[in-house]
Amino acid sequence: MVAGDDLETPLGLKDTGEPRKLPFGLPAKIPPLGLPIAILLVLCLAGFAGWAVVVDDPLGGEPVAVVSVESEPSAARSPDASPDRSGLTKKDPSQAAAPAEAAASAQAAGAGRTITIIDGTSGKQREINLPSGEDARAAKIDQRLLEETRHGPVPRTGLDGSRPSLAYARPAGPSQPSAPKIALIMSGLGISARNTAAAIKTLPAAVTFAFAPYGAEIASMVARARGRGHEVLLQVPMEPFDYPENDPGPQTLLTSLAPEQNIDRMHWLMSRFQGYVGLVNAMGARFTATETALAPVLREAAKRGLVYLDDGSSPRSLASQIAGANNMPFAKADVVIDSVPSLDEVKEALTRLEATARKNGAAVGIASALPLSIKRIAEWAQTAKDRGFVLVPITAVAAKAKAG
Repeated sequence: MVAGDDLETPLGLKDTGEPRKLPFGLPAKIPPLGLPIAILLVLCLAGFAGWAVVVDDPLGGEPVAVVSVESEPSAARSPDASPDRSGLTKKDPSQAAAPAEAAASAQAAGAGRTITIIDGTSGKQREINLPSGEDARAAKIDQRLLEETRHGPVPRTGLDGSRPSLAYARPAGPSQPSAPKIALIMSGLGISARNTAAAIKTLPAAVTFAFAPYGAEIASMVARARGRGHEVLLQVPMEPFDYPENDPGPQTLLTSLAPEQNIDRMHWLMSRFQGYVGLVNAMGARFTATETALAPVLREAAKRGLVYLDDGSSPRSLASQIAGANNMPFAKADVVIDSVPSLDEVKEALTRLEATARKNGAAVGIASALPLSIKRIAEWAQTAKDRGFVLVPITAVAAKAKAG
């Protein structure tokens, strides 16, 4: 039987008369003010859940910075600039050097188109200069005079017997048989875009340019020089006596290598750019004095229809004898103009060059692409004609190959 007290006691009250509590300590009855608060909390939660579902904001809650950006006026934008599908902004096509040097090269070299490439990931910019249409036509490469190797195209004698040394030679000017001829070679170009641009801008077209094979924008610089009428030589790094303490650069030709290895290295060097009439040594006192090393290299160059210029720095060089034995057009520098890079020494060297030309009928001078040398030679060239000299490219004074 159920006790009477149990039937008569209201639910929620103990025998003591205190209200019973729900789990977690909640009271069985909600106080009057709790109901509006509970409703408000439910509405807030429902509103947040709805916002999260409807609004597409994957970065919600992340810190946000707002920056005002002034757009570039349309008038200041290059008419050539146009974004391509890769996200790069283009002004013109090209190839590398630092942006400041590349811009200096473009400005100093004269007319032509420039491209600015912006890396969308790093934001780095490159500006490169391309030859104008007229220069590009003058710098055209004859595909018949190229042979593919594992390193890329290298010069060769054409099937019809045509040679790069003739195909890329500067056209002969008015003949002055009695005037002493001077060939000037500016070497070391292509390493500094600024100095190369200065040489292209200030030196007359008859000055021959010798390019090192390592410049980042080497092909476009060579095209610019050729477009302005300069004959071009490729500088070939060769082993000096103090190698490797004195290292001409990657792919240097060495006396310790087999002829096949040196020829393979030479093919790498020859593939860096095209349009040159011949080769000139860079350093190489040991290499040019070693017949077993030099002879295979010059035979290979002669077979490919190129001129060889000895820079005159080593009295022990065998280049003249080996070139002659291979019917190879050859020349040797009579004077190193800036062996001591000072204004007085350069002036004195140019005076000696003139004396040699008067005595022999022709002379060859070579200089490095230093700002002082470029400036002084440009000044000298302006008055050379008044003193009775004719400035000519290297092919005009190189000893011609014997027929047959």
